[in-house]
Amino acid sequence: MLKGKAVGNFATQEKSCEDLGSPFTAHLCRCLPELIDPQSRLGRLIADWPGDADSDALALRLCGALHFLVRAGMAPELSAVYPPDADMGRPLDAALGATLTRHDVTIAEALASPPQTNEVSRSGPLLGLLLHIADATGAALELNEIGASAGLNLWPDRWRYELGDGNSWGVRGAPATLECRWEGSLPPLEAQMRIAARAGCDLAPIDPSDPAARMRMLSFIWPDQVARLERAEAALALAAASSLRIECASAEEWLEARLARPQPEGTARVVMHSIMWQYLPVGMQDRISWLMAEAGTRTTLDRPLAWARLERSGKRGGPGERLGAALTLTLWPGGEERLMGRADFHGRWAEWNDTTAT
Repeated sequence: MLKGKAVGNFATQEKSCEDLGSPFTAHLCRCLPELIDPQSRLGRLIADWPGDADSDALALRLCGALHFLVRAGMAPELSAVYPPDADMGRPLDAALGATLTRHDVTIAEALASPPQTNEVSRSGPLLGLLLHIADATGAALELNEIGASAGLNLWPDRWRYELGDGNSWGVRGAPATLECRWEGSLPPLEAQMRIAARAGCDLAPIDPSDPAARMRMLSFIWPDQVARLERAEAALALAAASSLRIECASAEEWLEARLARPQPEGTARVVMHSIMWQYLPVGMQDRISWLMAEAGTRTTLDRPLAWARLERSGKRGGPGERLGAALTLTLWPGGEERLMGRADFHGRWAEWNDTTAT
């Protein structure tokens, strides 16, 4: 049995996986600390984990490494008991133990990389923020995404959205349909959303045209969530067919350069990100916040700036409250920060309740 502070992240992630509809990944998080040899390279790495295991999503790094071995055909004994034919019992645990032993070094080295699911269904909640921006400014949107991974959320106008209670947005016959139930004070579905430009950066960008890179990204999607995998594959195919490629750069340096570029009149410059802020050092978060505020002082009504984010809020929610992230929007000129609502980490639902953030 593994010991150490970092092991607590497995129990935390087990609960999150259960809440987010992945009993298979929850089982992995529950049993892996018991199956890993404390004297193995992997066991020693986890016991002496140098960072914050929760912020680093340590358990998900390990689950992604195992899923990669399965998808790459490197662990046939594990593939036989993985979804779609999962057996969450002794056969699975035995196969996990054997795989952990056989691929100890490979798995340990894989933990150096944080999860990059690039969850395209987050476009459901992000669509609401973008419609608010389009409605408020009447301008075409210049999308700039930090922590963009493969850039799948830079194509919000290309999907079909089913938003519950008969509400929908987008064209039929789109490459993928995203289901995100909207509740509360809904964003303006009638707003005209026009995309003038798209760009993004990431410290480890994923090239959707590279089969190995696609496999790595797909390995971080929980294997028992088949619909998520299918949506991601459709989105990757669309991104691969485009000329857009995500730039390899740190968020604050890239953003500083983007904000300094001339902004065409009648265009709203949008900086967006989703479930990536937690991975940034506090100093970088402060730097980006300063860059946004400073750029906001240079805005005009015909050259506005918006900051749209779907990020952890530090609150897990009270009894009976669904686990979710904050939907926050800041719009310049003015610079008022508004908490627009909450949304599921995987984009399955959004609760809209526009208030001024405090």
